[in-house]
Amino acid sequence: MSKDELTTRWEDYAKKHLLNKKIVEVRYMTQKEKENLGFFSRALVLCLDDDTLIFPSADDEGNNAGALFGQDPRQEELVFPVLG
Repeated sequence: MSKDELTTRWEDYAKKHLLNKKIVEVRYMTQKEKENLGFFSRALVLCLDDDTLIFPSADDEGNNAGALFGQDPRQEELVFPVLG
């Protein structure tokens, strides 16, 4: 699979699960969720209007919680850290 095909595949996957969804709740993982995932830290969770939960991971194998980074409209850095 070429890089372009791989990019298209994962963009399509992201669109299917995220596009036009609404974030209805933002919270940190519960202690139980953290333990169930085998994480050492608690990540920020985005709860969508179809009950989908999205959270960052340290890697694509799901080995631990990850921080979210971004920029606001003024291009100021945003950081949402992991919690113990």
